[in-house]
Amino acid sequence: MSRNRIHLSLLVLGLVLLGTTAATAAEPKTFSDRLHALISRISGKHLPTDIFSSNGRIEAEQVLVAAKYAGRVKEMLVEEGATVEEGQAIARMDTSELDTQLTGALAQVAKAEKATLSAEAAIAQRDSELNLAKQEFERTSALVQKGFATTQQLDQRRSQQSVAEAADRAAHAGRDEANAATDAARAEVAHIQSMRADAELKAPRRGRIEYKLVKTGEVVAAGAPVATLLDLGDVYMTVFVPARVAGKLSMGDEARMVLDPVPDYVVPVTVSFVATEAQFTPKQVETADERDKLMFRVKLKVAPALLHRFEARVKTGVRGLAYLRTSPKADWPAELAPKLPQ
Repeated sequence: MSRNRIHLSLLVLGLVLLGTTAATAAEPKTFSDRLHALISRISGKHLPTDIFSSNGRIEAEQVLVAAKYAGRVKEMLVEEGATVEEGQAIARMDTSELDTQLTGALAQVAKAEKATLSAEAAIAQRDSELNLAKQEFERTSALVQKGFATTQQLDQRRSQQSVAEAADRAAHAGRDEANAATDAARAEVAHIQSMRADAELKAPRRGRIEYKLVKTGEVVAAGAPVATLLDLGDVYMTVFVPARVAGKLSMGDEARMVLDPVPDYVVPVTVSFVATEAQFTPKQVETADERDKLMFRVKLKVAPALLHRFEARVKTGVRGLAYLRTSPKADWPAELAPKLPQ
């Protein structure tokens, strides 16, 4: 009986060693093959040769809504998680100081405009005096030729004409100066009004408020962000693939995405970016196994129309699996056909 048990144990040990050897022989040799096989085993699906899978997470372009000028936040108009339209007010800055400056600038405009009117009146007066001086000079010149006036009288008329011409030029220069002052005052008004308009911080695009970074009453510096906005029109998943897969991808290629929270749905996406430089690059690339460790970043973008339909469900940071087709002629497996909630 003892001898039979020894034989049985040796038989079991041999079968275990044989199975281990076979499993080791069938184990993928390269890093990407091992990763591919691991993901396939985890997902419980056997992927075709031309379908590669990699894990990633949902991301969206983040936009900072910032104050252009330093000041006090008078009012925050949105809450975190709210969807805002392009141009919708998110916060308002205190404009009391700007209102005072605007009142002074408007007064300067009125003053400059009055100066312009005075300059116009002075020009009219100087033009009239110049015309009279010219007439007097011409009349005296004619009288001198006839012997009814002296040369001294002609010189006086010439001097009067010269003085009138100088006064006329000065009047025109005064008008130009008044016009320039008016333009400067109006420009200052426009500048202050622009600052007041910038005091209302608006959403640069449609999106969802992710974080409120300040509260009502806080003082912020110029350029300081007051809220972060997620662009709901630019949602994508970032994955990393080996060089042998990245080299076969093209912009606009079809891909699929299955998210961990909703594994029953398959989201159609497209390849929108393939990095031109590898990451995780070893110091020296000499062997095929080392070259296979070169990983390229790939972005898979969700169509804007699809995002608009399900924007309430969009959540950044959600992880899932991405499936990429390395050959456009390959057929997608039935389980990876697009499937979306109704």
